Amino acid sequence: MRELPVVGRPPAERADAAHNRRRILRAAAEVIATRGPEAVTMDEVARAAGVGVGTVYRRFGDRARLVYAVIDDRERDFQAAFIQGPPPLGPGAAPAERVRAFLHALADRTEAQADLLLMAESDPPEARFRDGSYRLYHRHLTLLLREVRPDADAAYLADALLAPLAANLFLHQRRARGMPLDRIKAGLDTLAGALVARPDAAPQERPG
Repeated sequence: MRELPVVGRPPAERADAAHNRRRILRAAAEVIATRGPEAVTMDEVARAAGVGVGTVYRRFGDRARLVYAVIDDRERDFQAAFIQGPPPLGPGAAPAERVRAFLHALADRTEAQADLLLMAESDPPEARFRDGSYRLYHRHLTLLLREVRPDADAAYLADALLAPLAANLFLHQRRARGMPLDRIKAGLDTLAGALVARPDAAPQERPG
């Protein structure tokens, strides 16, 4: 399992380990930029970085962890925004507003690096759920949902809200179905609105 990034606190590393890590990440980023995400293999990155493939495996474990490390800078910015940024994404807004803002921001974040996220989430198939970022997203939504719906299974609902933002479904909607990002966000609003509504709330009358 990838170590969860901690906003504002870089992991402690020996100088030589940190140097190798930077070389490997630069090499992986260059491979992605010049040949596309599908070209990323542990052997290819090791050759580009000028290190042994064993060093890459020891440092990152597998290709999914390596790709997640490449995308960590943007991930850290996203985490900082919903953990300590201004409302409604950050603290200070009503929980239901924060749920909506979080889903919109996560849609933007997925749009920005969808191909990399697809690779990282698919190799192996359970990679999305073992990643520290997913656990953080799930915990964040669970806490917000418990405030809005203390009667509901918040942990299950958090998974339900995150499911549409899996990279494979997101890319299918964006590219195969041609859905604009605004349509995806509108769908997330509808889904979140239904999940956070209290069961005793009076139903709204439909016009006509």
